[in-house]
Amino acid sequence: MNTTSILKDLVSDRIVQLNPSQPFTFASGIKSPIYTDLRLTISYPKLRRKIYLALGDLIETNFPNATVIGGVATAGIPHAAWVAEEMQLPMIYVRSKPKDHGTSKQIEGRVTPSDHIVLIDDLISTGGSVIKASKAVQADGVVSIFSYGFADATDNFKKANLKFVPLLTYPELIKQMLNDEQIQNDEYERLNKWHQDPWSWK
Repeated sequence: MNTTSILKDLVSDRIVQLNPSQPFTFASGIKSPIYTDLRLTISYPKLRRKIYLALGDLIETNFPNATVIGGVATAGIPHAAWVAEEMQLPMIYVRSKPKDHGTSKQIEGRVTPSDHIVLIDDLISTGGSVIKASKAVQADGVVSIFSYGFADATDNFKKANLKFVPLLTYPELIKQMLNDEQIQNDEYERLNKWHQDPWSWK
């Protein structure tokens, strides 16, 4: 599973952008040196193949009993479809909340009480939305393409008693960029400091 190659592609294709000198602003108000738009990965055939093969390996290693692959609407759906096809497993997807019309479904696809479901999402910050989706389907666990690796997310998954395994993390990203000389040591230290306390960024 060559995650280094995926990290490099995400940066070179500007799907993940780092800008310590001109931070981005999250909806929460946090000033962030990183901006991720992993929905763009669907437009890059070679990259998305690397991702779904790596996610499949991740699931086989960490959730060997998986019987159903689930996508979290909407960004997790295409990756779940590719992983399910590669692993030859059934696929479902889960909305953030039940529909307000028709049969009021929250889950699309067939599941049984004996199924072992693994959900796929693209990006994890605090984990709140995917944990809600996991409860709706009684999922065994969650995998994601990228995680900021915040302590809040670790705590939230622990409280939910839900196993979470990311393919890539923010600490891995900045370490790789330092090794590739795309950032300098002082920038690396600032980026690492943000990760420890995002609200302190200025």
